[in-house]
Amino acid sequence: MRTVIDEFGSYEEPWAAAFVPGTDVMIITTKPGEITGFDTANERAIFVSGAPEVDYGGQGGLGDIAFLESEAADTLTPRTIYLSYAEAGNGDTRGAAVARGQLVCADHQSCEIQDLSVIWRQTPKVTGRGHYSHRILFSPDESHMFIASGDRQKLEPSQDNSNTLGTIVRLNLDGTPAEGNPMADQPAPMNEIWSYGHRNILGMDWDAQGRLWDMEHGPAGGDELNLVEAGANYGWPTRSYGNHYSGDPIEDHSEDDGFVKPAIHWTPVIAPGDMIFYSGDMFADWQGDALIASLSGNALVRVEIDGTTATEAARYPFDNRIRAVDQGPDGAIWVLEDGEGGRLLRMTVGQ
Repeated sequence: MRTVIDEFGSYEEPWAAAFVPGTDVMIITTKPGEITGFDTANERAIFVSGAPEVDYGGQGGLGDIAFLESEAADTLTPRTIYLSYAEAGNGDTRGAAVARGQLVCADHQSCEIQDLSVIWRQTPKVTGRGHYSHRILFSPDESHMFIASGDRQKLEPSQDNSNTLGTIVRLNLDGTPAEGNPMADQPAPMNEIWSYGHRNILGMDWDAQGRLWDMEHGPAGGDELNLVEAGANYGWPTRSYGNHYSGDPIEDHSEDDGFVKPAIHWTPVIAPGDMIFYSGDMFADWQGDALIASLSGNALVRVEIDGTTATEAARYPFDNRIRAVDQGPDGAIWVLEDGEGGRLLRMTVGQ
């Protein structure tokens, strides 16, 4: 199979992209705080106003974007939009936030985000500008919203359930804690937590069986692909297949350590930027495989899943670091490069 890569413009520090359900329009977020639309069918830019004010710096700024598939329509009719971003707090603190609003498009050239309001905040806000995670994912039936909440480089809070650092939270679509969470009978914010012991999750998606997986950064070594289970503890920072950046060792997982082990881990790291499970027909042999945007590897990493076992199948090299990956309506694979002037690229099958 021969793949073809086409280029469609560039953006300043792009972070995430999502297709407006039912359309060929992709909405792209950039870390400094801009939102842009791109009509992939007509190769036309769409101006989007109404972005929230973000705390830009380090790994922080505007983050993820998500839409509800149940609102799919073949035109740019108003629909719900969810955004995540770094939000300033009191003093020298900040944290991730998720806001919900309406994407309203006056025509095919301009859209506005209206009535945007915060529905969830990472607890607590802390110093530093790293490890926000803030990926947004809806359950397949759209009854719940899952948000990745990074450890903010504070380590120990990932094992302390009195906060939401180093966790995945499960919420109703209005941001309130969902019934049936593992600690639903505990005080807030414990009642939000679905799983914990995470470090810095930058990819989440559902496989064809409806199972939730996450892709997270290890420290110096030990990037992980995890099958996420309700109430499970993934061990950070007590266990890791990597070491601290200082060189200090972290004890590896053992069979009896009480933590859930990754399905696969990487040393040297691949530095994941995003992840999807591919379901299209264009790359038919890849159906059911995880596609991981690799920052340090300048590649798209493909992982095959067999039950609970994951195996790296291939790496597809690119010229630069890859920040985001998404599947188009026709099964084409769209990727965004990282950093200033990050290009939007489309991967298709050639003749």
